[in-house]
Amino acid sequence: MNLESKIVNALKTVKDPFSQQDLLVAGVVQGLKVTEKGSVSFVLEIDTQYLQKGRELKETLESLLKNIDDIGEVNIVLTAQRKPRANNSLQKSIPGITHILAVASGKGGVGKSTTAVNLACALQQMNLKVGALDADIYGPSFPRLLGINEKPTTDDGKLMNPIEVHGLKSMSMGYMMAEGAPAIWRGPMAQKALQQMLHQTKWGELDILVVDLPPGTGDVHLSLAQLTLISGAIIVSTPQDLALIDARRGLEMFLKVNVPVLGLVENMSYFLCPHCEGRSDIFETGGVHCEAKKLGLPLLAEIPLHMAIREASERGKPIVLNDPMSNESQIYRSLAAFVVNNLINKK
Repeated sequence: MNLESKIVNALKTVKDPFSQQDLLVAGVVQGLKVTEKGSVSFVLEIDTQYLQKGRELKETLESLLKNIDDIGEVNIVLTAQRKPRANNSLQKSIPGITHILAVASGKGGVGKSTTAVNLACALQQMNLKVGALDADIYGPSFPRLLGINEKPTTDDGKLMNPIEVHGLKSMSMGYMMAEGAPAIWRGPMAQKALQQMLHQTKWGELDILVVDLPPGTGDVHLSLAQLTLISGAIIVSTPQDLALIDARRGLEMFLKVNVPVLGLVENMSYFLCPHCEGRSDIFETGGVHCEAKKLGLPLLAEIPLHMAIREASERGKPIVLNDPMSNESQIYRSLAAFVVNNLINKK
């Protein structure tokens, strides 16, 4: 019996704790790969609300497989699959939009908006119909990041036309306010503004709408999660402990409202000198990687702190478009490929 057959037979002895079928029949194990050197890897797909059970199952399988002769490295990635949430009758989809992806962080200043915009542009380059919504009512970034200084129009006085730029359909409160003008709004007003931008924008047909959420876990986040069907969320953090503490809060918020978290992105992972391309780890190295491993979630990208990303963002042309052949652009494209494989191409 070859090694892969031994692994398959071992996996069949373990039951899915919810369907009581073996893991392969239940579809919990996905993408099983065994290398010639005996390394085994696969994905465990667990419903978001059962993430703790998933962690326990992951530990069980790691112990089981390591006892098989000739097994080398065991790499199991725990992720969450989206299930219909019929228990919340308030949630509704947006006509014409197939998937909504939330990009969030617990803390401000971690580069979440830059990540969201470059991700949206990378998705658009994959011949997808993409929209981008700046949900940060108090500190909108899209006007600067996308180089937009025009206001949305309306044809019927009811629906706003999104601003189209770089092949994206975009909407932001910043398009309707003077740059630097404060939004002195209470929570309910911010929630209403978000709902209007979501449901009263003429998005048309979109494969995916990338929503750049404000920092924290406040009213805007809960309003989006409780009233809109979200396909998944990505958490962006920098490596240092203070940012990770807040990122963990953001993750737990999504789990409590049954939004699948696809994984984590480590932004400003390290500094790349623009002159010599030398690497300097100015924050604690691998902080998000360690956190992702603890949570049983994949680390989706390690994006460097690079002057080219900052300069392109300030010019209103994201680096994915400004320098598509750069290593940094390739990181964003790899992140986009993961999103496509785990949302759009997923049956």
